[in-house]
Amino acid sequence: MKRAASGAALFAAILTSFASGQSITEDVQRAMQLEYRTSADTTRDANRAPADAVAFMGLEADMSVFEFAPGNGWYTKLLAPVLKDSGSLTIGYPHEWLADLSDLISTPPMAKVRQVSMAMDWDYDLRAYSFEGIDFDSSDLDMFLNIREYHNLHGDDRAAFNRAVFAALKPGGRYIVIDHTRRHNQPDTPENWRREDPVVVLTEVQDAGFVLLKSSDMFYKPDDSLAFEVGRKTVTGNTDRFFFVFEKPE
Repeated sequence: MKRAASGAALFAAILTSFASGQSITEDVQRAMQLEYRTSADTTRDANRAPADAVAFMGLEADMSVFEFAPGNGWYTKLLAPVLKDSGSLTIGYPHEWLADLSDLISTPPMAKVRQVSMAMDWDYDLRAYSFEGIDFDSSDLDMFLNIREYHNLHGDDRAAFNRAVFAALKPGGRYIVIDHTRRHNQPDTPENWRREDPVVVLTEVQDAGFVLLKSSDMFYKPDDSLAFEVGRKTVTGNTDRFFFVFEKPE
């Protein structure tokens, strides 16, 4: 009982510290210490460099942020406490997939996380998302996160998705795209279907009206030959990834 009380007190103390006016980097570093993060979460920290990545995105604690396809909530667990007091975090997923996150969403740092149930499913033949219309139920966003999910968009859905992001952001809002790197102009193969040609992504997103604000090589991995599927043991957890920050023009 004392251990539980002590843990709860520490949890509350860390959450309170997010209102102290520290930098985003320090806020994220504190979020990394929260006890609801699993060993699987923390194992990925070195590869994903969350404090540096969020700082490069330009995140501020009072922003309105949309996270598309949060998966198991790795980024959600870090963003929610940072944005809880002054900003807002919305996550978008199909209803049944959001239900899988119900235990996480019930924890104190997630108290203000807004959930948008999206009309989307998984097409096993295309190995991509399928949409019945793309609606983020959001407007005037400061930032939209598409992290390691662009490769799951297919065909005409890509252009429609990017246009919907553009419409959801306020002028000056930022669209963040991170994904596994594919060789430029390489045709589709069974080994590269979860990789993206950064030149293609750059072109497609700019076609939706965005401008490239900056890019980072922080996820450059010299050991990744770009030859293998990202889930292979020889490359998983060490993939080369491009990191783009786009902006909706003022």
